[in-house]
Amino acid sequence: MREDFKEILFTEEQILSKVKELAKQISDDYKDKDLVVVGVLKGSVVFTSDLIKYIDIPCVLDFMAVSSYGTSTESSGIVKIIKDLDYDIEGKDLLIVEDIVDTGNTLKYLLKYLKARKANSVAIVSLLSKPSRRKLAVDIKYLGFNVPDKFIVGYGIDYAEKYRNAPFIGVLKEEIYK
Repeated sequence: MREDFKEILFTEEQILSKVKELAKQISDDYKDKDLVVVGVLKGSVVFTSDLIKYIDIPCVLDFMAVSSYGTSTESSGIVKIIKDLDYDIEGKDLLIVEDIVDTGNTLKYLLKYLKARKANSVAIVSLLSKPSRRKLAVDIKYLGFNVPDKFIVGYGIDYAEKYRNAPFIGVLKEEIYK
C-alpha cells in the first residue's frame, strides 16, 4: 500500500503525539461540562477512536454520517445527512470530530443543524485543515495540522473507500486517482 503514496506527510508517531495533545486540551476545557463527542463518519472514525481514548473526563460518544464527496476527489458542495445522532443533545456541550476541513461547507451545515437542536455549545476538533481551500469561514477550536492543497488519505481518510487503514497520512500518487 505504501507504494501508492507519493509522500508521507505525518507518521503514525506524529499523529499519535498530536492526538494526545488535543485530548489533553479538550479534557482541560470540558472538565466541568456535559461533553458529547460527535464523530463525523466515515473519515473521522480512526481519529475519533484514538482521541476518546485520551480524553480523561466522562463523555458520551455518538456519530453522524454526512457526505459531500461521493467517490470524487472534489466536494460537490451539497451536504447530505446519511446517519443522524442517536443521543439527545439538547443542553449538552458538543465536540464535532472531523478528519479534515476543506471548503468548510460540510461543517458550516453541521454547525447550523446541531445548534438548531438546542445544544449548549458546539465546537470543532479537526485533525487536518486545508486553509487554502476554504470557501466558508469555520472556527476550528482544536486543530492538529494544516496541510497543503493535495489529495490526502490515510488514518481514516479515503479515496473511493480505500486507504482508510493506512496508519499514516500521505499524498496519493496521481495515477491512483486520475
